[in-house]
Amino acid sequence: MQLFGSYTSPYVRHCRIALAEAGLRCEFIESDTRTSAERSPSQKLPFLQDGELLLTDSSSILRYLREKAGQSFFPSLRDYDDFCLTNTLMDAAQILLVLERDGLTPEQSPYLERQRRRIDTCLDALAQRPLSGQAPYSDFELRLGCVLAWGRYRDRFNFHQYPSLTELLEGLDQYAPFADTAPPQ
Repeated sequence: MQLFGSYTSPYVRHCRIALAEAGLRCEFIESDTRTSAERSPSQKLPFLQDGELLLTDSSSILRYLREKAGQSFFPSLRDYDDFCLTNTLMDAAQILLVLERDGLTPEQSPYLERQRRRIDTCLDALAQRPLSGQAPYSDFELRLGCVLAWGRYRDRFNFHQYPSLTELLEGLDQYAPFADTAPPQ
């Protein structure tokens, strides 16, 4: 089994955490956009190759890894919807990051202003969700932690006004599978 991705991606990090939690053996292959364009029809990272099986999205990869380990993948609809909302938060932040690198800002584009507002409304909603704050963490909590850590790492959004989100990340920072998959400094 091979997982292709980057050390800084929160989507890849979540897959690496799931591998560590399940004790599954997998070769991690650090990859870039060229590799994903050549090897994956989605042209994005992560993707996973296990024999003839090619999975091209972190959600399908997580489901595969959880099921392979005999674990459940989102037994609760609420947890799954919160996971999806967290992905929306990350997508909005990623869009802003990439287009700002190209010189486009929210002040220049109603679409980008909407993405900036989406970050705020997602953080507001996610801060209202019940969070366990200790292991075992749900896949929603792990994804949220990965996205918050990415936001901190890239200095993309501030969530310190949300004590529940700050506490979740502080707890995850002490959780070995999370700490061991942190991007290099």
